[in-house]
Amino acid sequence: MSNVRYATGAVAFAVLVWQGLVWITGAPNFILPSPWRVARAGWEHRKLIWENAQVTATEVALGLILGTVLGVATAILLASSNRLHRLIMPLLVFTQAVPVFALAPILTLWLGYGIVSKVMMAVLIIFFPVTSAFHDGLTRIPRGMTDLAQTMGGTRWQIMRRIRIPYALPSLGTGLRLAAVYAPIGAVIGEWVGASEGLGYLMLLANGRVKTDLMFASLITLAVMTIALYVAVGKLASRLRVA
Repeated sequence: MSNVRYATGAVAFAVLVWQGLVWITGAPNFILPSPWRVARAGWEHRKLIWENAQVTATEVALGLILGTVLGVATAILLASSNRLHRLIMPLLVFTQAVPVFALAPILTLWLGYGIVSKVMMAVLIIFFPVTSAFHDGLTRIPRGMTDLAQTMGGTRWQIMRRIRIPYALPSLGTGLRLAAVYAPIGAVIGEWVGASEGLGYLMLLANGRVKTDLMFASLITLAVMTIALYVAVGKLASRLRVA
């Protein structure tokens, strides 16, 4: 209950600061609309925002699921073989040196303007955090635990399944929290490059028509969606930590 009060207070404070900036700067509405104008635009265009939010939410959900599955599988593969780790991990690190904005036009060219390119953008942006966090957990098992399991005749896969994976679940939870924040970024970047629906597309459309209030309403909707996803994933991560 206290968290709800703190969150409500933070939102109220942000709105007051926002309205104060509008009064102090005297900025025109097409530069900085007031919270009231944004709220009114959100209500007037609620159907349009809802339809596009559903598209973005679908892209984010699919990207999060696929990126998590691939990240978990890759982390287990790297942790099970030092040779594969030395071969693949430098490549994964190198991929992070390439700005994700630079990959969006290429993915759109290869995969088209549909949902697939946006899902792949979300996958790319969350794949490394999930892989890195889970792999770190898999490789930080106390040596005594694995030595004891080997002494008792445990195979490599049995040790991985019964000891290393359960021990690394809290680290996976950390990676999932990061993924929950990053996944919407990947989807929206893909929509900015080329799309006909989604919150990113709606923001660009509103900006091109100088409907700044609608653009802010779309942005706030995206932020609320991201926070909700983060809270939901955080609860899942807490269960993994308990497990």
